[in-house]
Order: sequence, then C-alpha cells, then structure tokens
Amino acid sequence: MVEEYLENIKKQFKSYKEVADKTISQLTEKDLYWKYNNESNDIACIMIHLSENMLSRWTDFFESDGEKEWRDRDGEFSQQNLSYNELIERWNKGWDCLFSALDAMNETNFNQPIFIRNKKVKLIESITRQIAHYPYHIGQIAFIGKMILNDKWNSPSIPKGKSKEYIQLEFEKNSK
Repeated sequence: MVEEYLENIKKQFKSYKEVADKTISQLTEKDLYWKYNNESNDIACIMIHLSENMLSRWTDFFESDGEKEWRDRDGEFSQQNLSYNELIERWNKGWDCLFSALDAMNETNFNQPIFIRNKKVKLIESITRQIAHYPYHIGQIAFIGKMILNDKWNSPSIPKGKSKEYIQLEFEKNSK
C-alpha cells in the first residue's frame, strides 16, 4: 500500500510540475518578472519560493528539521535578479530534491516521524501539506502566464472549450 501511495504521489507532483513547466516555457525572462500590481508576486518569486521550500523540506528530511536555518522565506518573495536559465536551474534543483526524497521513501521508513518547525509530524502529513501547497502556487503561475500571454496562451491542461474532444481522445486511447 505504501509503494502504491508513493507512486501515485510522484505521479501527481510530476503532473503539477508539468503544468508549471509548460506555462514557463511559453514565457520570456521579462514575463517571469511581470507583476499585476505591487502586492502581487511575479512568477520568478513563486518559482524561487517553491524551490526553496522543497530544498528546505526535503533535504535530509529524516535527520533535520524541514525548516532549515539557511532558508530566507521572506527573501524568496523579494525581487529576484536571476536570468531565465538561472531561474530554471533553481526551479529544477528544488524539484530534483523533492523527487530524490520521494525515491528514498519506502515501507521501512514511511512511518518514521520527521520535524517541521520543531514539531514532530508523520511523513504522510508532510507530503499532504506539500501536495496542497505546490499546486496552489502552480495555479498562480498558470494564471499569471495566461494573463501575460492572453490570446497567445497554450493551455498546459485541457484547453478552454475542448473538454469533449479531450475526453473522447482519452476514451479512445484507453480502449486500446
């Protein structure tokens, strides 16, 4: 049951990353720094926030607290001055950390508690928190990307008005 759960979780995280990656790939470096207003976050900040969260939570997660001393959460939401490639590199570094951590989990260690902000939590609780946290921000990335691109937007999931076609293709694909 644990292995099945972990495979499902990996699949979910990969699908969320794919939505973000398909959005980000449509944008320019300048687009990644676009903000609707001063209270809004740009995509670059969201990318750094997610990456740093992943690195903090999943680096040595069985041995150290998930809120690392080196993490500067407030700084994640400051103006980033990274190139497009640097942002992608940082983004992928966080995801690589998450997927490595998930690959390290198994029936033997799954019930081992971990700590987040000095609070002992079950591993499944931590995973559940992240499976809710990451798509929240990925939805923001997609929404901001859609605002920037407007009629040039290519949906990373089911395009608006194309549900019937998508469902039909899925039925045809799955009946083979």
